[in-house]
Amino acid sequence: MPLGEAHVSPLDRGFLFAHAAYEVTAVYGGRFVDLDGHIARLTRTLEGIAIPNPHDAAGWEALHTELIVRNKLTEGLVYLEVTAGAYDTRDFAGPEIFVPTVFAYADAKPLIGAAARDGIKAVFLNDTRWKRRDMKTTQLLSQALAYRAAKAQGAETAFMVEDGFVTEAASANAWIVTRAGEIITRDLSPAILPGITRVGVMALRGKGGFTITERAFTPEEAAGAAEAFTTSAGAMIAPVTHLDGRAIGDGQPGPVTRKLQRLYYEAMGADVSSAAPWTLERA
Repeated sequence: MPLGEAHVSPLDRGFLFAHAAYEVTAVYGGRFVDLDGHIARLTRTLEGIAIPNPHDAAGWEALHTELIVRNKLTEGLVYLEVTAGAYDTRDFAGPEIFVPTVFAYADAKPLIGAAARDGIKAVFLNDTRWKRRDMKTTQLLSQALAYRAAKAQGAETAFMVEDGFVTEAASANAWIVTRAGEIITRDLSPAILPGITRVGVMALRGKGGFTITERAFTPEEAAGAAEAFTTSAGAMIAPVTHLDGRAIGDGQPGPVTRKLQRLYYEAMGADVSSAAPWTLERA
């Protein structure tokens, strides 16, 4: 139905308690990017927050496909949210078995744009999120406030810091490149979301000849890195050119980031010579 005609009960547990899982899947050239990975992560999250999965993998794929066909979506995102459902009262525990609410919509937008070309700025902020960030839930208040704080400081995102180490960006995985060319990103744990785009970048290590190390890194390491970038379904690979007002490297997207972008775009079927010619300049 048209977006303006869609309604969700005010007693839905997603609205009242953020008791909901969500996924955002990229669409490029009319094809999904890593849909299987998003469905698998959704399945894990639903199990982790006690919501029955209303579809199997084939059912979720059919729903996503119908959305892009009906909306004639060739480039953009499909947002999916599954909540624990709506009942006749506001009750913290809720019923023994939840009956989910499913909401999804298609969003036409360019995926390879100015942020990927020119880079973004970030600031360091304390990580105040809940402790199960490995589950992709709609408990996003800390992330929303982080974006607002970053914007107030003239930046586009934040590198979240906990116990002296960077966890991830406001809504993306965080990466740095050392001056020796080593790529570093945080190892998987409940402290971070296991990003699907992160998996895609990891898969490029052989083709690109990259050395990728999974470990925690400090804000000082990030500030002194040769390059930095974030990965997410919406922004894909976004170079970070400044941290807390200080230039990373020469303050421009670096050659390792450019090579990663080029290889990732090629893997999803993009013609980089026309869609992202700037990836060829420093890669």
